[in-house]
Amino acid sequence: MKKALLYFLLGISLNVSSQQRKIKILKSEISYTDEDTYPGATILLGKVKMSHAGAILNCHRAFYYKDDNFFKAIGKVRINQGDTIHQTSDYVDYDANSKQAISWGNVILKDPKMTLTTDTLYFNREQQQLFYQDHATIKDETNTLKSKNGNYNLESKKFTATTRVNITNPDNVITSNYLDYFTDSGHAYLYGASTITSLKDKNKIYTERGFYNTKTDISYFVKNTTLYLDERTIEGDSLYYDKPRGFASATNHIRLKDTAQNFVAQGNYAEYFQKLDSIFLIKKAVAISVVELDSMFIHGDTLLVTGPKNKRIIRGYRGVKIFKTDLQGKCDSLHTDQASGITKMYYSPVLWSDGSQITGDSIQLLNNKETEKLDSLKVLGNSFIIQKDSLDPNNFNQIKGKNMYGKFIENQLKTLLVKGNGEAINYNRNNEGILETITKQFCSNIEFGLENNEIHEIKCLMQSDGNTFPPSQFPENDRKLKGFIWREEERPKRKEDIFKEAPPTVRTPLFKPEPPQPKPTRANTTSPSSPPQPQRTNSTPKSDLNNPREFAPKIKKETLKKNEKKSNS
Repeated sequence: MKKALLYFLLGISLNVSSQQRKIKILKSEISYTDEDTYPGATILLGKVKMSHAGAILNCHRAFYYKDDNFFKAIGKVRINQGDTIHQTSDYVDYDANSKQAISWGNVILKDPKMTLTTDTLYFNREQQQLFYQDHATIKDETNTLKSKNGNYNLESKKFTATTRVNITNPDNVITSNYLDYFTDSGHAYLYGASTITSLKDKNKIYTERGFYNTKTDISYFVKNTTLYLDERTIEGDSLYYDKPRGFASATNHIRLKDTAQNFVAQGNYAEYFQKLDSIFLIKKAVAISVVELDSMFIHGDTLLVTGPKNKRIIRGYRGVKIFKTDLQGKCDSLHTDQASGITKMYYSPVLWSDGSQITGDSIQLLNNKETEKLDSLKVLGNSFIIQKDSLDPNNFNQIKGKNMYGKFIENQLKTLLVKGNGEAINYNRNNEGILETITKQFCSNIEFGLENNEIHEIKCLMQSDGNTFPPSQFPENDRKLKGFIWREEERPKRKEDIFKEAPPTVRTPLFKPEPPQPKPTRANTTSPSSPPQPQRTNSTPKSDLNNPREFAPKIKKETLKKNEKKSNS
């Protein structure tokens, strides 16, 4: 009995399933067969209407193959799947067993999120997947997508477009050979070589993999990305870009290039503020300026580049190093103003120009804005220049003073002027290189010249005091001036050396504060700076002296001013 019931229910289920798989003819004006011309087909003419698995088809003419559960629809074909999918075309072939349709001729398919137009469309109703292989255009509320090949999932609202893909909206154009696009969110996932071009300012992004929100104009790219902004480009392995805010952040192998100014900035993390025209770099940060085929490299733990190209300012912080073939330097903080052509170095700065080492409390380099070459030098506070003797590495020519001013000719330091508290030690050699004398002198102002990168002439501009000694009679403890430090080990010999780790710089104050003045004590109340003390007279009530508040109003202002003048004098 149980088995009979089971077979009965199974039979009903199979019959229902079979009915669901069968195409139903709902309406037609004419129906006939022609086995000679169309064997196995029922020909339907005039306002044909058929249904299958929740889909309704209307057309002018159809060929229905009952045994194969298949039909061909011709002329103004309309397919409606529920209330969401509506399609029109000239022709449709439909296999009810596999639920697959091929439509061609002016195909237009619409769902609540988009409209697709193409010449030939393949529709797998079982998987709710659309395919096209000969160009299609998809429009939603935000974008228009075009591609040669692609597919669209009606449930996930996802397009996968390949071969000559193009997405346009009022603001941007996206081109790619492979991307995924979601019509409900406007999100695009790019694969392979892709570009996003702004229609407003012509800025462009190139990437080989990334994400782009077409509605918010926010993007994130993770492979070989370049952001093109007017005459400036930003490259990086990964890049986040919020265009409405004008903000971008990039990581790994970052390279900012300014083609107009021959300027490059590099690092492994950067933040770019487009509206402020500023970039912040860390992790092997370096700024590179190219002048006459020679580059100056500036490295710091942190670099901040701000301002437009004609008024750019470069700031470097912590462990700053400079490398140029004919000039190297080191300091803790650096400030370069390209508009004025001045570079300022702070906190234990040192410069090396060929064989010369220059130090001071602060150093300034001045560029000629027309030629963009080094023009002059200022060393302010405790200026000191040291030059190793050409033949004896244990001897050093030295000049020190309060401030120092130098002049460059063809990027080589040629003259220096020391102003205030000048001291000098010079090892004098003859034409054969033999050391003849050693001179040590004191002079308020000293002018000296360099030839072949060596000090060759020293001139005291005011009364001097000093002596010249034979080498054997020069006191050993006088061979180095006070404050002498030879810092050759810190010098970057090649551009890669600017990234070598160095001990942190001690950040001492640039200017020593004035010592605080001692406060007056009770024992010092009669000092010149203190006001005169009231003296008791016969007319002064005793209570007034004991109560200053009662006494003070009775002293005339004129008397106080006179007494103050006397005490001050």
